[in-house]
Amino acid sequence: MHIAHLLLTKRFAGTERHVLELSAAQAAAGHRVTLILRRKAAQARADAIAHRVDPRVDVLLAHDLVDRWPVIAHARALVRRLRPDIAHAHLGSASRALRGVRGIPRLATLHIDYVPEQHAHLDGLVAIAPWQLPGIPAPLRARSVQIDNWVLPRTAAPDARARIRAAIGVGDDDYLFGALGRMESSKGMDVLLEAFARAAVPGARLALVGGGRELVALRGRAAGQVALPGFVEAPEDWLAAFDCFVSPSREEPFGLVMIEAMQARLPVIATDTGGARHLATLIGTPLVATGDVDALAQALTKAGRERPARRDYPLDAMRVEHKLRELDAFYRRFTSG
Repeated sequence: MHIAHLLLTKRFAGTERHVLELSAAQAAAGHRVTLILRRKAAQARADAIAHRVDPRVDVLLAHDLVDRWPVIAHARALVRRLRPDIAHAHLGSASRALRGVRGIPRLATLHIDYVPEQHAHLDGLVAIAPWQLPGIPAPLRARSVQIDNWVLPRTAAPDARARIRAAIGVGDDDYLFGALGRMESSKGMDVLLEAFARAAVPGARLALVGGGRELVALRGRAAGQVALPGFVEAPEDWLAAFDCFVSPSREEPFGLVMIEAMQARLPVIATDTGGARHLATLIGTPLVATGDVDALAQALTKAGRERPARRDYPLDAMRVEHKLRELDAFYRRFTSG
């Protein structure tokens, strides 16, 4: 099967990781896979996308002019030229690029919410969490499926914990709370920063790891007990350095990073987002109201006092091989006869 994935973002983050892992897994399973990116995704930057693509995946670059519409139009033209068996879009611009494409099954993954102007024209949708399904109109919902995200095995460098903690001045006996994600309002890093200051947990430190538009502002607000290193290449190394993972998001459709934290065996504190509710049984601790600084401070205080140990989580159902089978079956609804 020839599968064309469309991803028209500029910088590497959670959704981009999902698409690259999916493309690589499908190529390894014997599919022909083409990834359509925008040209800025191939720039020489640490947080670019193209240099991370598996060599078994073909890459095509859409023109990247000042206005986003030429990017969308060129991506659409590339799909029409390729004539893949499946065209699979990720996020808004990529979904819009499939408008007007005929004779090719057009699908999209809902990495956030259903948005009519982005998704109503498509043939089918992949929801990543059950809470998304009711928002899809009934006719399209009947041509949709819910498939969880997955987590790939990742091993931190042997020296990661000691190296990173030393680099940010965290001692062996300090308790390091950590968050990974974009420094943007939806991720709630500002809430966590304020909650950590309010909790004032003895012997605790905090690391907010990731790049984004709010990084400079957050650094300006952070006190000495908080590290904000920006974008990092090996998040698994930082997970090894943490003692407790915190997801302070105001919005979190699924929360892949929480699954990655569980794979690192970390205790998890999470806010009450749609994704966290879906994963609540796995998380195993009470969810905290979104945007509630006092409630999050209380959760930090409790964890800092009790210092829960790392533990094993039942993640077998979150393996990529299971999800590939589910997605292949969904694709074949549109390609068989």
